[in-house]
Amino acid sequence: MLKKTPGMEKSIVREYVEAILIALLLAFFIRTFVVQAFKIPSGSMIPTLLVGDHILVNKFGYGVKNPLTGATWIAVGDPQRHDVIVFKYPQNPSQDFIKRVVGVAGDRIEVVRKKLFVNGEPFVEPNAVNTDAEVLPSPRDNMGPVTVPPGAVFVMGDNRDNSHDSRFWGFVDLKSIRGKAFMLYWSWDSENFTVRWNRLGKIIP
Repeated sequence: MLKKTPGMEKSIVREYVEAILIALLLAFFIRTFVVQAFKIPSGSMIPTLLVGDHILVNKFGYGVKNPLTGATWIAVGDPQRHDVIVFKYPQNPSQDFIKRVVGVAGDRIEVVRKKLFVNGEPFVEPNAVNTDAEVLPSPRDNMGPVTVPPGAVFVMGDNRDNSHDSRFWGFVDLKSIRGKAFMLYWSWDSENFTVRWNRLGKIIP
């Protein structure tokens, strides 16, 4: 029977440490540049996303970015209308928001009695809903027109009557975008204390 020498024990410990460090670096790389998980805390994207949904966000779809400044190192593409994106909230960058892109650079955005117009045409988003019949004298129901500046997008929640979005605080800088939401991997209904099994693996439209 072989006996472990002090040198052998140090070698085994070193191998474990190296393996752990490599795993941590790989996880950091994937989370920073490839895909990241987020949890939905509010109902602003109902019915597309529910409170308690856990989603995956593609961080490579719009290019490889500097994780500190948001500057694009390798360009792949820009957000398009209808994309569901996660971004740093402009009024508090420490918070992450999720909304749907409804306007890109150069688009003219206007809301008239709850109806969204982009470049003078009604913007049709099949996943958006209005749950309040009352028309308020506020940006929620009447806003604009405004033109989206270069390097920015205009976003709105699918739950149009219950979403704090670009109608109230303006545009989202492309540098603030973390990535495009693409799939649900878990969904927990805290009110009924149950898993929403039918939502697992669902592609986000």
